[in-house]
Amino acid sequence: MPTLNWIGKEQVVNHDKEVPFRLFKKVKSASVGENSQNLIIHGDNLEALKALMPYYYGKIKCIYIDPPYNTGNEGWVYNDKVNSPKIRKWLGKVVGGEAEDLCRHDKWLCMMYPRLKLLKDLLSEDGAIFVSIDDNEIINMNYLLQEIFGDENFIANIIWQKKYAASNDNKYLSSVHEYLVLFAKNKEHWIPNLFERPAELDAKYKNPDNDSRGPWYSTNLSVKTFTQKNYYEIISPKGKKFLPPPSRCWVVSKEKYQELLKDNRVWFGKDGNSRPYEKKFLTEVQKGIVPTTLWLHQDAGHNIGAKSALREIFEGQTDLFDTPKPVKLIKRVLQLATNKNDLILDSFAGSGTTGQAVLELNKEDGGKRQFILVELEDKVAKEITAERVKRTISKHKYQDGFEFCELDKPLFNSEGQIDEDCSFEQLAQYVFFTETKINLDRKQIQENLIGENNDIEYYLLYKEKGVNVFNREFLKKLKRNSAKKVVYADKCLIDEDFLKKHNIEFKQIPYEVRVY
Repeated sequence: MPTLNWIGKEQVVNHDKEVPFRLFKKVKSASVGENSQNLIIHGDNLEALKALMPYYYGKIKCIYIDPPYNTGNEGWVYNDKVNSPKIRKWLGKVVGGEAEDLCRHDKWLCMMYPRLKLLKDLLSEDGAIFVSIDDNEIINMNYLLQEIFGDENFIANIIWQKKYAASNDNKYLSSVHEYLVLFAKNKEHWIPNLFERPAELDAKYKNPDNDSRGPWYSTNLSVKTFTQKNYYEIISPKGKKFLPPPSRCWVVSKEKYQELLKDNRVWFGKDGNSRPYEKKFLTEVQKGIVPTTLWLHQDAGHNIGAKSALREIFEGQTDLFDTPKPVKLIKRVLQLATNKNDLILDSFAGSGTTGQAVLELNKEDGGKRQFILVELEDKVAKEITAERVKRTISKHKYQDGFEFCELDKPLFNSEGQIDEDCSFEQLAQYVFFTETKINLDRKQIQENLIGENNDIEYYLLYKEKGVNVFNREFLKKLKRNSAKKVVYADKCLIDEDFLKKHNIEFKQIPYEVRVY
């Protein structure tokens, strides 16, 4: 498989492991409702994705992202030539002196690579990722996803018709489409849904002979691919003889034809003397249609309609967001790739279309899908992303809300200590995840016993009254069974021989807390 190389690649290939794990700080005043599982996160999506790991590792069914297209004239934080102060600072820190020599494609690749790696970690084994992109980076995006997800997990490049008319001021050709690059986490486990059958397809099914099996549609009994055994004479009920047209044969063998005839599945027209057709019953047709790789604007919306919808939500305000995606487009993604209780993540949330799409689809089909949106720009996150979802909830009286979160301090401070604002539950989530690669169910926590996995029990002494010491008194709190015990604490006053004899492992906080 061809590999993609660029200046700075060596420095970013494993950068996802170096990103500090940050805590979340919920902002109640910016949230809607109580205890919603929907999240809108304000912050750098690289750090946000890392912070989501202990809670959502391997749990996201569908990821949709609309990253910067790297056109050279984008006006937001990941702006033209990926040259914003924040990105330049990050590149200088991660890539080093070479960062000054990067072209805009190098910078874009450096920015995207660690984010895609973290997104893959969050995706479930039966999940899929959809990436909106255009011609500027479609080739590089495919190579990136092949390297990270494996070329064997490529599904399709979907063409979306973003415009319904040509732009006459284009110098060469007028571009009326974009792409959605689709990869599965594991192609063997990903099962796409069928799209709903249009009513006009069902309307083609009639029942002129009042067949008790209901409406049917006639299909040609002849086929171009010639097979000698399928070349034979058919006689209508009124004695008219038929051979296949020149260079063709019947689609079924003579034996199979006799079975169809016996089962009243051959139609010779109302007069009983016309060329034969096979009857296909509506009741035997699959309940939907197989998705194609071409999504026309009638089915998936277009960019002008997306802007109009955003203006409507914001009561006529203009110039809110340059490139919103249509709700119909994201709903089509969700209809293809999610079921009613799935988690959806959009880490380049922008105007918040994904949040609105999830809410609308849930109301339409009674689903309980949940969304996680991440937006970097402060003004966009608060005044557009969250505000759009808030107004959508209010206008359509949706039952669900969302929690608005800011990225807080890193779990480990500059001295390598656990930050004092870190709660017991937050550290428990992180410790259990780094030990097991499993997200901790908070209901599983029983005082200091934070969870069990593969016959190992994990205990945490943190923010206890007094000093967090593993001593003889705490020994009494351990379960009396044969399972191995791993105990995290500040100090241990039990000798090593005793621990070894009783299959207990002590890990000192913060030095032995793994860094993910």
